[in-house]
Amino acid sequence: HVQLVESGGGSVRPGGSLRLSCAVSGDFFSIQYMGWFRQAPGKEREGIAMSYTPGGRPHYADSVKGRFTQSQDGANSVLYLQMNILQPEDTAVYYCAADQTRRGARWISLDPANFAVWGQGTQVTVS
Repeated sequence: HVQLVESGGGSVRPGGSLRLSCAVSGDFFSIQYMGWFRQAPGKEREGIAMSYTPGGRPHYADSVKGRFTQSQDGANSVLYLQMNILQPEDTAVYYCAADQTRRGARWISLDPANFAVWGQGTQVTVS
């Protein structure tokens, strides 16, 4: 049974940086895909980054491409999101998510409906 816990959120000035962490408990190697999502007030949850956990380059939404970097530490079962050049429009609750369904290494999706396991979220405020 996989569980996710995010940390690292906070308040930052525009142009600043934050690094989010997502600690995985349970069988990390049973996870096929992991990603980061965010939800701003009054808006739908959107996917911003995801990757094939056994080994694959992350895929990013256009809104964060070139500014955010997803990485993972399999040995310690942690997923990271390095966020640089933060802007007020990046203000949201950030969630990590995982899915154990086998769809192949080339499968890409930023649709929250395709991820079954979610953390509780961490607030990021840029102002």
